[in-house]
Amino acid sequence: MKRSLILFAHGARAASWAAPFERLRDGLRAQLPGTPVTLAFLELMEPRLPEAVAAQVADGAADITVVPVFLGQGGHLLRDLPLLAEQIRAAHPGVRLHVAGPIGEDPAVQAAMADYCVRSLS
Repeated sequence: MKRSLILFAHGARAASWAAPFERLRDGLRAQLPGTPVTLAFLELMEPRLPEAVAAQVADGAADITVVPVFLGQGGHLLRDLPLLAEQIRAAHPGVRLHVAGPIGEDPAVQAAMADYCVRSLS
């Protein structure tokens, strides 16, 4: 079963806003050769999540993990993402769609952010 990964970000009007997410995507592609890794957005930028999933399904993916690259779980992740996931599952019934928790709530990510803050003091 072909697996793939989608990084799900909010999106912004300024194209430069996406640069850190693009670097994350590119780094993951290097770490996960043979696993498609794409970046998708909730709004203001393309591709949107449904289109990114459709592209991966067209490429043969049957097991897709979506990682919200949000620091916390606000309205977009509590309301918008579950609705999008439901619509995606209905559109692609043979595909396993797993939605991870927000990246910023992971203990290891929080520890890395804390380390950065401590290093910033020096």
